Amino acid sequence: QIQLVESGGGLVQAGGSLRLSCAASGLTFSNYAMGWFRQAPGKEREFVAGVSRTGGSTYYADSVKGRYTISRDNAKNTVYLQMNSLKPEDTAVYYCAGRTGVVGTRTNDYGYWGQGTQVTVSS
Repeated sequence: QIQLVESGGGLVQAGGSLRLSCAASGLTFSNYAMGWFRQAPGKEREFVAGVSRTGGSTYYADSVKGRYTISRDNAKNTVYLQMNSLKPEDTAVYYCAGRTGVVGTRTNDYGYWGQGTQVTVSS
């Protein structure tokens, strides 16, 4: 059974930083491209960042480019999202997701999802 478990969310002031982690189990992690998505209240879930199976390629939404960094440690079956210079508009539930093959940017590209972790940025 494949499980993705996010952690690291919380409340932070604008300009601050958080590091999210997503621990995967029940799969051969290095066979999966991983993504981070977020969903704010009343909005659709949106792509934030993605990383290829080896970690050699990364992709970002324009809204987070230069502020967020996605990375992975295949030895630890974990993907990370380092978030710097946080803004109130970054407030959302953040989800990690996995799929075999290449990185996708649509929610329908991913078959496996975590339960989400809340990130709240105060102004």
